[in-house]
Amino acid sequence: MLSYFLRRLILVLPVAFGVSVVCFALVQIAPGDPLTAIMPVDATAEQQAAMRAAYGLDKPVPVQYLIWISNLLQGEMGRSIASGRPVADEVFGAVGNSLLLAAAAAVIAFPIGTFLGFLAGYFRDTLLDRAVTALSITGVSVPNYWLGIVLVIIFSVNLGWLPSMGAGPGGSQDWQWDWAHMRHLVLPAVTLAVVPIGIVARTVRALAGDILSMDFVTALYAKGLSRGDVLRHVARNAAATALSVMGLQLGYLLGGSILIETVFNWPGSGFLLSNAIFQRDLPLLQGTILVLAMFFVGMNLIVDVAQAAIDPRIKRS
Repeated sequence: MLSYFLRRLILVLPVAFGVSVVCFALVQIAPGDPLTAIMPVDATAEQQAAMRAAYGLDKPVPVQYLIWISNLLQGEMGRSIASGRPVADEVFGAVGNSLLLAAAAAVIAFPIGTFLGFLAGYFRDTLLDRAVTALSITGVSVPNYWLGIVLVIIFSVNLGWLPSMGAGPGGSQDWQWDWAHMRHLVLPAVTLAVVPIGIVARTVRALAGDILSMDFVTALYAKGLSRGDVLRHVARNAAATALSVMGLQLGYLLGGSILIETVFNWPGSGFLLSNAIFQRDLPLLQGTILVLAMFFVGMNLIVDVAQAAIDPRIKRS
């Protein structure tokens, strides 16, 4: 198992290098001047040149990349052009808030999606199966930002049960595990969980239905195993594939929540990324994209190792 982990870890290194190149290149080729937002309209040519030199934008792009990657290896991500604060402080603070939201959405989505999918797969081609399939397709198809607005109108504006925005009475810096703060998490977490519920339910439904139709399940019943024991064998065979889908969905929950965080004014990485795009804040944009991309890479590594632990056939292959 250790050798398998080390092999996967070695394969991550070129992927991480490619991710850093793509993150840097995509931001560089975007149109516009990042210094426009902070440079005076009547700035002289000398002032513009000094400002570009201060942020290293006067150097060739390959040199800028080498400086950027060398600073990253030393734990330095530069300073935000818009705020002047260290990029690392802003990015990791926002990522922490996004992780909190993603974890809450995952706690809602994965158990519900797994239960509904297993139920539909076990009662395949019945009315229950069709109902779960219809709910799953609806959940995947409904725009989550629109659903968020609808939930705000119902539960915040009309009923007044839950707050419509923010991360708590004291903001994200003063987060506490009490109802006064957690109630701010309910609406964005539920909204963010709808799409993964549909995807996980459809995946588990297909896996459970296919496995239940295999010959070894008939053999298990013929040997006299109870229904619960047979279902445990089915769940174990479906776990590796379901885990890979859940890992990808967890990455989506962290990196694909820009619209949800904007709707609910949640101070996460999506909200930070949205502001960085509109402000053309290159260092902040590069840092945010890189951290989110590396989270995907790390998540895939964890899922690969977990799959091998659950299903030894993956490790042998």
